[in-house]
Amino acid sequence: MVNWSAVNLATIIDAHPDDAVALISRGRSTTYGDLRDQVAHLRGGLVGLGVGPGDRVAVVCANNWYFVASYLAVLGVGAVAVPLNPLNPARALQRQILEVGAKVAVVGPSGRAALESIDRTALPELQHVVTTSSADGSDAVLLDDLLGADPVPVVDRADDDLAVLMFTSGTAGLPRAAQLSHGNLRANLDQLVATNDGELGQDVTLCVLPLFHIMGLNAILNLSLLAGSACLLMERFDPQSAAEAIQKHNVTVVAGAPAMWAAWASLPGLPPGTFANLRIATSGASALTNDVVDRMRDRFALVLTEGYGLTEASPVVTSSIGLDHRPGSIGAPIEGVEVRLVDDDGEDVLIGDPGEIWVRGPNVFHGYWGDPPGVCDVITDDGWLRTGDVGVVDDDGYLYLVDRVKDLIIVSGFNVFPAEVEDVLREHPAIRDCAVVGVSHPHSGEAVKALVVVEDGRSVEEDDVIAFCSNHLARYKCPDKILFVDELPHGPSGKILRRELRDAV
Repeated sequence: MVNWSAVNLATIIDAHPDDAVALISRGRSTTYGDLRDQVAHLRGGLVGLGVGPGDRVAVVCANNWYFVASYLAVLGVGAVAVPLNPLNPARALQRQILEVGAKVAVVGPSGRAALESIDRTALPELQHVVTTSSADGSDAVLLDDLLGADPVPVVDRADDDLAVLMFTSGTAGLPRAAQLSHGNLRANLDQLVATNDGELGQDVTLCVLPLFHIMGLNAILNLSLLAGSACLLMERFDPQSAAEAIQKHNVTVVAGAPAMWAAWASLPGLPPGTFANLRIATSGASALTNDVVDRMRDRFALVLTEGYGLTEASPVVTSSIGLDHRPGSIGAPIEGVEVRLVDDDGEDVLIGDPGEIWVRGPNVFHGYWGDPPGVCDVITDDGWLRTGDVGVVDDDGYLYLVDRVKDLIIVSGFNVFPAEVEDVLREHPAIRDCAVVGVSHPHSGEAVKALVVVEDGRSVEEDDVIAFCSNHLARYKCPDKILFVDELPHGPSGKILRRELRDAV
């Protein structure tokens, strides 16, 4: 276990030498000493805006210094950070900011376009928007002005106090804000350290998974800061430039989605020693194919490990780091996490039989924002998180994913629920009925495909439908392909029969 100096996760940067590099962002390095000073002043700036314990602050930034400093300052004043995708359309950002009742939004350079399109009158609780440039709006507060405030100390927090709200497709449909406490996040960090024999290496960690995703936030950024390592932040993934950065900065830890590893495995011209310095190379978020594992091993002598987690578990549940390689396995439960496989009646299944994965531990979240206190539809009375994923376990305790209970589509590691895309499609005036399914994709794992029934007497082109969706949904949620059909299969209750659709496409 880590000897934490305080419960507030913001103190994660306090114990490291002043001159050690904490962040590498946009070509500049920030030491732990400078980061502590910057965050302390930014805390003072937030307090000056009236931000206090329990207030929600949206952090609409890409993977850069702006995000990290803002995130740590928000936690430090006892407020709740709400990381949001800066590339989300304005409509999605507006809905999420409204849902959590954010008092302040910190918007980085990549979020400017969406910010300008947001209807501020529809967000009565949003009092201030903090931006990096005066061009972002005449009434915006400049981040530089907040950095000029007098520093204030970190506010004490309890284990159960909320630290972040992470929007996730979860296990029950449309995106919901998962409530993760300081104790949840700290517990998963402790569990990861314990699984690694209690050792934290002095690493250079690549963080290209987005920080509005819990894997990027806790298992990469927070773990790197806890270790006193340097975190190399990349705002977007380009396989060539990422590979060059790994070599230039002597990166030793890379955790990525299968699409990243597949891109590297297929990229011509990479020298065999590209990943020679990696101490840990692991994949999560969706299934890693054996073909990618084999090609990374054959081309680069790199052994990929695989793990499993979900936002509601902060996120890591299983890992194969340090275990013998088992093709297709997501490893075994990490230290301090309980896992069960159960049948429809909630009874444990036999070894080798499929069952829904249930998870229990101090890393399991506190429910979704808006849930009544102590009530959550995916947590049992005795604390088990029903993940909605189906797995099997072998005689040696290795876990394998075999299916999903829900109709979740995973695109490059990101969750897409059909219902959210279908709601947008139905707003199109030429569409009478629609259904969305996931189809196999060589680079992203899965892609979104929509089947559409057009209103009588109307006509619409495929490109028009895709463009319509792109105005309302994040890019990874938009259908890549539209199939026009005369009718869709419905069951007796009126629900669309997705299994028949998947068989048909």
